Amino acid sequence: MLEHYLFKQLAFVRDQVLQAVEEVSEEKADQIPDGFRNSIRWQMGHIYVVMERYAFQYMELPLHLPQGFKEQFEYKTSPLTRPAGIVVPTLSELKMLLGRQIERIQSELGDRLHDNVTPYTTSAGMRLESLEQFLSFNLYHEGMHLSVIKIYKVLLSK
Repeated sequence: MLEHYLFKQLAFVRDQVLQAVEEVSEEKADQIPDGFRNSIRWQMGHIYVVMERYAFQYMELPLHLPQGFKEQFEYKTSPLTRPAGIVVPTLSELKMLLGRQIERIQSELGDRLHDNVTPYTTSAGMRLESLEQFLSFNLYHEGMHLSVIKIYKVLLSK
């Protein structure tokens, strides 16, 4: 199977995320900068959950979500309102999941990029109708959260 350029781009952006969190401590990962409602750990979990949804949910396939991920990392969640009893993943667990996700998606779905899916309109107003469109839109989504991680690191270092 010829590698589609999109997977190279997804892997590049994901590597940027993993590099950005490389030196973040468990303690720093949970700090929420003043005026914000999420942490670096939340950003990492959210990136993972949304990519799972974009790759699998709209293809009507099962998502690979560890227990508690949907409740703590989905859109509009926050560590400030996390349900009691939810197990919070360690940074190494999140890094492992993020590090393997793109390759797993490519392996499982790489030959289905042009499949039509259940159409979805994002919160930003973009209508997505194929797996390729979802994965391409993920570059924008993940890039936004990468920027937030970088901003949080600066704010938390002061």
